[in-house]
Amino acid sequence: MRIVFLGAPGVGKGTQADRVTAQFGWPKISTGDLLREAVRNQTPLGLEAKKSMDAGKLVPDTVVIGMVREKLADGSCKNGFVLDGFPRTVAQAEELSTIMREKGLKLDRVVNFRVSRKDVVQRLSGRRSCQKCQSVFHVDFAPPRVDGQCDRCGGSLVQRSDDKPETIEARLKVYDEQTAPLISYYEEKGNLSHLDGAGRMDQVYGRLSTLLAGLGAQ
Repeated sequence: MRIVFLGAPGVGKGTQADRVTAQFGWPKISTGDLLREAVRNQTPLGLEAKKSMDAGKLVPDTVVIGMVREKLADGSCKNGFVLDGFPRTVAQAEELSTIMREKGLKLDRVVNFRVSRKDVVQRLSGRRSCQKCQSVFHVDFAPPRVDGQCDRCGGSLVQRSDDKPETIEARLKVYDEQTAPLISYYEEKGNLSHLDGAGRMDQVYGRLSTLLAGLGAQ
């Protein structure tokens, strides 16, 4: 099954994508992960991305789309995938549609996670990330066993600069302007489902599992 997860920052897309991957074996494709991997491996696209990142600029769409194209050609995506955080704009969605057409594929479903603005701010401001393995915790909803220390590798947990209260509203404004239009875009294509992202992670995954089961996921 080929799925896109949509939603504002902090709605839980990445967490739920990880659980889908664990249950069904479909790889999670996150542009952030792709960028880090490409830079680490010093691929041509990774080197191009690093130039923009080092200069404090956004990585060009052409580079991001190129990475997604390469990943979708990987054998691990043959039986399905979950795109987490991509596409971010209608232009990227059009490019994704072109890539899928070239490969003779189609998206099975686009899932839009809906959470109130208040809850999004609470989730983002309480999120803590491991400096070593990038695992994510939350001071209220998913705290580590030892305060400030990653359960998986023992690394230090920090608050990312873009999760600080003063930057959250700016991130949400960008989402409203650039990414929210994707909801109408996919609604018109007839493959969008809305999902209530409020509540505990297990509750949300229960709703998601019901949705996927209805689509024939096994």
